[in-house]
Amino acid sequence: MSKKLSVSWWYWFYQIYKWLIFVPLFLINSLICAIFAALFSILISPGAGDFWGKAWAKITCWLTPVIVKVHGRHHISPKQSYVIVANHQTGFDIFMLYGYLGIYFKWIMKKELRKIPFIGFASEKVGHIFIDRTSPRNAMKSLEEARKKLTGGTSVVIFPEGTRSNSEKMRPFKRGAFKLALDLQRPILPVTIINSWRIKRRGFMNIVPGRAALVIHPPIDPTDFTDNPEALMDNTRKAIEKGNQIH
Repeated sequence: MSKKLSVSWWYWFYQIYKWLIFVPLFLINSLICAIFAALFSILISPGAGDFWGKAWAKITCWLTPVIVKVHGRHHISPKQSYVIVANHQTGFDIFMLYGYLGIYFKWIMKKELRKIPFIGFASEKVGHIFIDRTSPRNAMKSLEEARKKLTGGTSVVIFPEGTRSNSEKMRPFKRGAFKLALDLQRPILPVTIINSWRIKRRGFMNIVPGRAALVIHPPIDPTDFTDNPEALMDNTRKAIEKGNQIH
C-alpha cells in the first residue's frame, strides 16, 4: 500500500512540474533556439546555426530530466561522412541524437515537420533535409539533396523504419538509407537508441524522467555489400539489435 502511495505521489508531483515548469520552459527554449539557429545560419553559416539545435536538444533533456549515456563514441572519425542509421522508438530520439551523438549531421525528416512554427523554418535554414514521401520520385529528389551534403565530414541521419515503434522492438527496415550508402560508398554508422520509449509514452507531452542511452557501433563498409544490399540492411539491423544486449 505504501509503495502505491509513493508511486502516486511521485506521479502527481511530476505532472505539476511538467505543466507548470517543463512545458513553459520547453516552449521558450524552442523559440529562442529556433530564432538563433535561423539567424546564425543566415548570417554566418549552417554550421553556426547547428550549435543552437544541439543546445535546444540538450536543454530539453536536462529539463525533462533525462540522463543520456553514450557508448562507443570512439568508433566515430571526425572527418568521415556517414549514413547514420538508428532505430526509432519515439519523438524523444531526436533530442538524444541531436544533443549527444557528438557528430555534425543533417536530419532527413518528413516534410510535414516543415510546418512546425519556428522549428520548421530554422531546420530548413540549418540545412536539414525534408523528404516528400507522397511518391517515389519526390522521395528520390530528397535523397539526391542528401547526396550533395554527404561530404567533408557532414553526415545524415536516417530512421530506416520510417516511423516510430513506441517500443524497444524494431519495425521492418526500408531500403533508402542503404541505397544511399551504396550509391555514394559512404560507411553506415549504426546507432542503437535505448529506453527512449520509456521516456516518451503515447499521448501529448506524455513524458517521464529517466535514463537512456546511445550505443554507437563500428561503421559498416558498404563496399563489402555492393552486389547484396539486402545483406547490408540485415547486418545493420543486427548491429542495432546487438546494442540492446550490450547495454
